[in-house]
Amino acid sequence: MAVKLKDTSREGVVTRIGRGARVVIPASLRKALALSSGDPVVLKIEDGTLRLIPLREAIAAAQHRVRRYIPADAGLVESLLQERRREGQHE
Repeated sequence: MAVKLKDTSREGVVTRIGRGARVVIPASLRKALALSSGDPVVLKIEDGTLRLIPLREAIAAAQHRVRRYIPADAGLVESLLQERRREGQHE
């Protein structure tokens, strides 16, 4: 059974919580999110709603949020290596 959501460009699908608290994600939704069996996902509660986010999308969003604090020309790997070398010299 399909249910129209507030955003009229999307449709929701009604499913049930089964044995062992499992929820089946219908094939149409898995296809839309490019999810396959065994793919890692992040579950979070936002405004009383359970959101399922592919891990790759959650990582990309986190990287995007952090990127604004890092200068474009920053060499983070080299900076980290230099910091570790300095720490090693003090031991």
